[in-house]
Amino acid sequence: MAEDDIYTKDGTVDHRGNPANKKETGTWRACPFILGNECCERLAYYGMSTNLVLYFKNRLHQHSATASNNVSNWSGTCYITPLIGAFLADSYLGRYWTIAIFSIIYAIGMTLLTLSASVPGIKPTCHGGEKCHATTLESAICFLALYLIALGTGGIKPCVSSYGADQFDDTDPVEKEHKSSFFNWFYFSINIGALIASSLLVWIQDNVGWGWGFGIPAVTMAIAVVSFFSGTRLYRNQKPGGSALTRICQVISASIRKYHVQVPSDNSLLYETNDGESAIKGSRKLDHTNELRFLDKAAVVAQSDKVRESPNPWRLCTVTQVEELKSVLRLLPVWATGIIFSTVYGQMSTLFVLQGQTMNTHVGNSSFKIPPASLSIFDTLSVIFWVPVYDRIIVPVARKFTGHKNGLTQLQRMGVGLFISIFSMVAAAILELIRLKMVRKHNYYQLEEIPMTIFWQVPQYFVIGCAEVFYFIGQLEFFYEQAPDAMRSFCSALSLLTVALGQYLSSLLVTIVTKISTRNGSPGWIPDNLNYGHIDYFYWLLTLLSVLNLIAFLIVSMFYTYKRPVGTLR
Repeated sequence: MAEDDIYTKDGTVDHRGNPANKKETGTWRACPFILGNECCERLAYYGMSTNLVLYFKNRLHQHSATASNNVSNWSGTCYITPLIGAFLADSYLGRYWTIAIFSIIYAIGMTLLTLSASVPGIKPTCHGGEKCHATTLESAICFLALYLIALGTGGIKPCVSSYGADQFDDTDPVEKEHKSSFFNWFYFSINIGALIASSLLVWIQDNVGWGWGFGIPAVTMAIAVVSFFSGTRLYRNQKPGGSALTRICQVISASIRKYHVQVPSDNSLLYETNDGESAIKGSRKLDHTNELRFLDKAAVVAQSDKVRESPNPWRLCTVTQVEELKSVLRLLPVWATGIIFSTVYGQMSTLFVLQGQTMNTHVGNSSFKIPPASLSIFDTLSVIFWVPVYDRIIVPVARKFTGHKNGLTQLQRMGVGLFISIFSMVAAAILELIRLKMVRKHNYYQLEEIPMTIFWQVPQYFVIGCAEVFYFIGQLEFFYEQAPDAMRSFCSALSLLTVALGQYLSSLLVTIVTKISTRNGSPGWIPDNLNYGHIDYFYWLLTLLSVLNLIAFLIVSMFYTYKRPVGTLR
């Protein structure tokens, strides 16, 4: 980006170098291209991943626990790679070019995955339709494609929501109000893509073939790229602020160097640039806060600091730079409480699918069978239902009682989501309890599908969808708003990391539970034939962890201090 680009007060500029607060750029006129990109990309992602556990089990011939763990590990990686994309976006490339470059990697991975499922020689060999076996090479090509997709999504996930929010100016009261609404409709667009994926594409994979089932998402990803580039001339772009990691290390280094220095009681004596702009490119100044006072030592002016010249940033940092690190550290306790929620959320693509596979998948008395993974459509429908209800009904009603412009604060919204999520595990556990009781009563142990309709799973999916609208959207907005301006992609990636750790925690719990519960020849909680298992115990375990997590979240929220940007509308 050219150095002579013109930036607004919040550090943004349109793609042509015109002031970004002019009527021809940004706001809702730029958002359809971003929302279209997200909708198509999510359609591609969920179309490929929703049924993945069954692809591993039925085509790569993996055991249930192995397939579940492989999906969890891959999904977790998809939420760790955003740290790479976020670092590049915030520090060097900017969000626009990061999205563009990583989208190409994503498309390559989707293409390779399609080939691995359709081209003889690299696709698994099947005999009699369902008896499949994959060689080491065939499995390796499949996983290479999947992890290319994981890398590609790493440049898109942390940037798209932040990039959309960048189109609204915090210093404009009208645009700031629209920004909060943007996050609701951003998540809505995700679920429109997921709706098509969990219905049509899952059916194609189960009834037409995996070549088509993976090929259509690959084409959809190409459409996502076209949609994004189509809005290029309308976008506002925030200038990269340089390496956030370097700035964080500078604050820590300067604080340690001055460990013996007393922090003055008068905060105005701490070092800050005199002009109206922050020393960090594309970032507003931050007001001083009283927490984590040790870090303030980095902004204490010592006799050896040459303030009138260009001070050494490894010895003297601005208040804004110190507050940037404080903002990130304050996010961490809230961030940690998202891991258990993500573990609960992750059951939709693993144990919920395996549970549904043991139930009657026929629709009525017809021969049509609904793929177990398609039940996630009810999670999607729940989100699509609750987003407009929240935006148009709950917010105005809550505003009358709380006086808050958004109805609920972001932390209140997240807390409600954590509370609701508990009931999804309760519903899943009760259903499994009833299902196993039927198995024991009628000796259905060897039946592939017991005479109990799969639609009894709908409540647990619907409740998770409701919890998502409160927690995940609140989390998106919270991490964007509380992040320093020059670290918003990083903090978005940080929030996504909870999903990764949730997947890894799920995998770890499954491994531990399987090892302990299979002692002395027992089939364990999660055997290949779930009729001999007890996944209800696993659901009760997650219920207990969710309750403890909610208590921790409430304690953390009580002590959280919001960041205070200089000159920002609150």
